[in-house]
Amino acid sequence: MLEFSERFITAANRYIETLRQEVNETLDLVSKFDNGCPPQLGDAVRYSLLAPGKRLRPLFVLLACELCGGQRQLAMPAACAVEMIHCYSLIHDDLPAMDNDDTRRGRPTCHKQFDEATAILAGDALIPAAFEMLAKMEPPELAVRCCRELAVAAGASQLVGGQMDDVLQERTPASPTQDFLERIHLRKTGALIRVSLRLGGLAAEGTEPQLEHLDNFGADFGLAFQITDDLLDVLGDEQDVGKRLHKDSEKGKLSYPAILGVEKSQKEAERLVNKAVDSLTAAGSKDSISFDVLRFMAYRLLNRKC
Repeated sequence: MLEFSERFITAANRYIETLRQEVNETLDLVSKFDNGCPPQLGDAVRYSLLAPGKRLRPLFVLLACELCGGQRQLAMPAACAVEMIHCYSLIHDDLPAMDNDDTRRGRPTCHKQFDEATAILAGDALIPAAFEMLAKMEPPELAVRCCRELAVAAGASQLVGGQMDDVLQERTPASPTQDFLERIHLRKTGALIRVSLRLGGLAAEGTEPQLEHLDNFGADFGLAFQITDDLLDVLGDEQDVGKRLHKDSEKGKLSYPAILGVEKSQKEAERLVNKAVDSLTAAGSKDSISFDVLRFMAYRLLNRKC
């Protein structure tokens, strides 16, 4: 695994925090709805959307834009749109009919803080808000393509389809194979990560080969992210992670450690991270800070604490 100097780690973390703050400020601004929005609905949306988080997907949008030679502010609407879709999926995923989680990002989940109906509607409200953000992008041809790409990634064959297969697997457990698990998570987790990178590339008018390399990076990163997420459920600290742990094993849910074991899961995550970085080297300028930060974020997966 590539080693990073303490000086670089400090600089990379500072850059990531700068971008995260820009995203947070924009999300705060665009989630102040007009008087037609019932106060409880607006409060629930903002409670979930503005909760402390890594902002991984919007960071990928901005960094991919810079990697392909664009100005990251051009990609900010897409960054916010992806985070809105991600947030809606988390609100719904936490509901009693789905994963039935009480905490998210170290706080009560939306349906615990408010109620189930409000949580469902808060998630519903974030979906059109995301596409409203994308529709404002210029030129119109870019807005149309970004809307289509995000719609496909969030739709029945990708994000929602992966969620459905995950739910069905819990109800009628299938044979525990790695291929089956990958098919779920390439959609459930990977689809939004991949489209985040593609939207950033599109905002920068990236070439089709660049978009393909970014897509490949996102696919491998997404699987590695899910493996390390599964490992956190087994090995993590609940205070660091910010949600209840060991719930996968308690529910008999398929996970990488359950199929491969902890050690093989760790090795598979490392293989995928190395493969992702190989794709990244072909996606854009290797002399840019965005390249260095993306590579750093990939390798950092292997030492995740949250």
